[in-house]
Amino acid sequence: MKTLKDKVVIITGASSGIGEAMAKCYAEAGAKVVLGARSEEKLKALTEAICAKGGQAAYCAVDVVNEQECKALIEKAVEAFGRIDILICNAGISMRAIFDDVDLGVLHRLMDVNFWGTVNCSKYALPYLQASRGSLVGISSVAGVHGLPGRTGYSASKYAMTGFLETVRIENLKKGLHVMVACPGFTASNVRFSALVADGSQQGTTPREESKMMTPEQVALIVAKGIRKRKRLCLMEIEGRATHFVKKFAPALLDRIFYWVMAKEPDSPFK
Repeated sequence: MKTLKDKVVIITGASSGIGEAMAKCYAEAGAKVVLGARSEEKLKALTEAICAKGGQAAYCAVDVVNEQECKALIEKAVEAFGRIDILICNAGISMRAIFDDVDLGVLHRLMDVNFWGTVNCSKYALPYLQASRGSLVGISSVAGVHGLPGRTGYSASKYAMTGFLETVRIENLKKGLHVMVACPGFTASNVRFSALVADGSQQGTTPREESKMMTPEQVALIVAKGIRKRKRLCLMEIEGRATHFVKKFAPALLDRIFYWVMAKEPDSPFK
């Protein structure tokens, strides 16, 4: 965490869950955090709480689907602190429905937020990250390592994010830019409560037991460690590392394991 001291860190999706945990943890470590999310009220309260503890923070209300609002977030960071060292593209939504049943508008919404939100913010932050030889981080998922049944749009959007970030990394090999794809497993955050179901409405409740999941604070610390080590891929718990390993040698077995695990969920959309 010491490596974050005095770094200017932009975090999208910062009003709750993993993003909020990152904002608090990184500010406590001495980073200058710039927070983006749709809820200006929540951002204002979080910024005030950080500053009240002696931290440095600024915020800009942003819907990452809107390119101009993403540009405004980047400009806010430069205006407030003069530079950008780290951009963490964390804003995202999930879904829970099989492809047979889902309205295609749900998949479009997932791509807009999870993929295009990353692209929009990265586009305007890139010159500043190149200048600082900083870090571009995408918060992906184990669902971006292997297809997750019942989450078609989510997996697709995270795969797209990974392909985009890996290409940006290659294009910047001689410019010193660090690009990391971070893949938490199931995390105890509100992203599952707001997950979209087949008709595009919010799920409202989670089918999984929160107490057995990673906490947002754990994810925040692991991401910070990955940034310090300038990792390419940040897998967080045994499920993620096992998925990455088994996929290389027995992908068909992994298909069956994923099906079995997801079919065990209460009210699973498939059996």
